[in-house]
Amino acid sequence: MRILRAADRVAMPWKNGGGITREVMVSPERAGFDSFDWRVSIAEVREAGPFSLFPNIDRVLTILEGHMRLAFDDREVVLEAGVPFAFAGDVACHGTPLGGPVIDLNVMVRRGRSAIVAPVTSGPVDATLIVATAPARIGGTMLARFDAVVLDAPCTLQGDALAIRLRG
Repeated sequence: MRILRAADRVAMPWKNGGGITREVMVSPERAGFDSFDWRVSIAEVREAGPFSLFPNIDRVLTILEGHMRLAFDDREVVLEAGVPFAFAGDVACHGTPLGGPVIDLNVMVRRGRSAIVAPVTSGPVDATLIVATAPARIGGTMLARFDAVVLDAPCTLQGDALAIRLRG
């Protein structure tokens, strides 16, 4: 088990320059936008704008705080906190925060790999990565909001989090 503290993350500009993100974890380690197998990050969305395009990438976006409308060429969806939404990263998408800034968890995987994001509350967890959505505890370790844990074996969680299962 490895703890990745939210307080240690560095803010970086989005690929399209329209906002900031904080990388939680990337594989392989230190991979850039063109070479990652998968990437997990937390972004702050303050203004409406286009999402960066990521060819050959699939995404799962989960709102952590706020509400956001995503507009695609053929549809619109309104995302509520805690409900994961999957879409292709190479399809044009425009995001609009509703009622104030939004914080989201973004999981991106190279096509051919898979990512499943699911909310979990106190109990056993078997996942690649856990991101605490509120203060939580794993074993004797306290987690602050948005701290993450890389798991090498199933564990028991006390609190609320998102479990991310990465395959391929």
